[in-house]
Amino acid sequence: MAQPISQPAFLTDRLEHWAEVKPDETAVSYLNRSWTWSQWWDRVRRLAGALQDMGIGRGDVVSFVDKNHPSCVELTFACSMVGAANAIVNFRLAGDEVDYAVNDAGSRMLLVGSELMPLVDELRDRLPRVERVVEVTPDGAPGDQYEQLLAAATPIDRPPDVTSDDTVLVMYSSGTTGHPKGVMLSQANMLAHTVNAHDGWVFEEGDVNLVAMPLFHVGGSSYVLFGIHDGVTSIMTRDPDGASLAGAIMAGANRTFLVPAVLAQVLQSGEQAIAVFGRLGTYTYGASPMPLPLLRAAMSAWPGTDFIQVYGLTEVGGVATHLMPEEHRAAAAGDHPERLVSAGRPIPRMELRIVDPATLEDLPVGEHGEIWLRTPQLMKGFLGKPSETAAVVLSDGWFRTGDMGKVDEDGFVFVEDRIKDMIISGGENIYSPEIERVLAEHPAVMEVAVIGVPHEKWGETVKAVVSLQPDASATPEELIAYCREHLAAYKCPTSVDVLDALPRNPTGKILKRDLRRPYWEGRDRSIV
Repeated sequence: MAQPISQPAFLTDRLEHWAEVKPDETAVSYLNRSWTWSQWWDRVRRLAGALQDMGIGRGDVVSFVDKNHPSCVELTFACSMVGAANAIVNFRLAGDEVDYAVNDAGSRMLLVGSELMPLVDELRDRLPRVERVVEVTPDGAPGDQYEQLLAAATPIDRPPDVTSDDTVLVMYSSGTTGHPKGVMLSQANMLAHTVNAHDGWVFEEGDVNLVAMPLFHVGGSSYVLFGIHDGVTSIMTRDPDGASLAGAIMAGANRTFLVPAVLAQVLQSGEQAIAVFGRLGTYTYGASPMPLPLLRAAMSAWPGTDFIQVYGLTEVGGVATHLMPEEHRAAAAGDHPERLVSAGRPIPRMELRIVDPATLEDLPVGEHGEIWLRTPQLMKGFLGKPSETAAVVLSDGWFRTGDMGKVDEDGFVFVEDRIKDMIISGGENIYSPEIERVLAEHPAVMEVAVIGVPHEKWGETVKAVVSLQPDASATPEELIAYCREHLAAYKCPTSVDVLDALPRNPTGKILKRDLRRPYWEGRDRSIV
């Protein structure tokens, strides 16, 4: 296989390269459609021309609201050509949350999937900066507004004022105020991630990349760039459901990145499903902890599959550390078996420190502290939130992750709990103040704490612990239903405990650690 330049200068360089080297080979397949490298590059240039005609250029933002669709990747590339950014909205969000994300990003244009159009139509009068909404159908049906936009546009080249430091993606990550924060990632950030996180494994001739993680997640939008970098065909699924994944694998996909919950579903689906997934050459997993029994079962079921674990954050574009296949096999065979639950070692150009969060002094090997990172992948900052950016990105470039862990004598990183009050359920980051803010508005609730508790399928699930107003009453079912009226379903509590009072320290702070502890005792990973 011919290789692209190792370190592209702009995000579209790799796509343009393959359009020249092998224009007629398939670049991406989706549902019943596919595009060659030359066709995909032409579509990106046309979309960039359409954006330019609408006056969208450097510093502007366009939002994408849909399930997985190649048009989202096309939009990211097209935005990169004119110096704009694609702010990808989680399609699972409730109306109020979509409203917030689009307005916070200052989006001037929306690409919206047909399934999400009714929601956006309801919000339209609450989106004052949006000048145009373009509907995207899953199958490019006749009358598809997006396809019509491309057909009428004139392809353009990159204007000379665009730089690799321009923000190209805005990915929303939960924040300390209970509202999401827009993580600004530049072209340079994404290019650095693609090259650095690629370390240790490459696509080979005939490989096909399976892109199934949601594109609003770095596990989707960062991972899709790997196949494009190496010039291999990608099969994109609209949903990461079992039937879609199996269909992609049957069609030849053999390298993928998925959350552990998917692997658990496969192992529970019978011999036929296990056999189909056994065709995967590489199974990269991350975004939530892999329970050790599940990992051992998977490695036993698929001895020929290379397993790679990754730990990372949106703020660094995705991957920060990785546990490679040979390290999985060595640990499973008894060579440092504890490393099977480690996050591996830092990828190239990723500096890592373990720091005492109170004294800010470095800690020695084996001691538990906050994980700090420094890397060219590090975000430009949180959109419109300089003070929150300054709180985590220090003047010398170190990033305070808010994750707690330790490093062993050979540099293996163990991520053990979090300073940040984050719950990771099935790969989704859920920030408890978002849920607490909603529950606190229920007339029967006096005080509330939201915690993550273990779940065999999703890693963690959301639990709310509340006390009620005097003489008020509310059942757990009523409180969960109330949350569902205001939040995406995946953020809502799956259980609610009603206590007379929540535990507090002498200064009045709710002791979430005490609430979590009974659920996490005796676990391989301790999130307290």
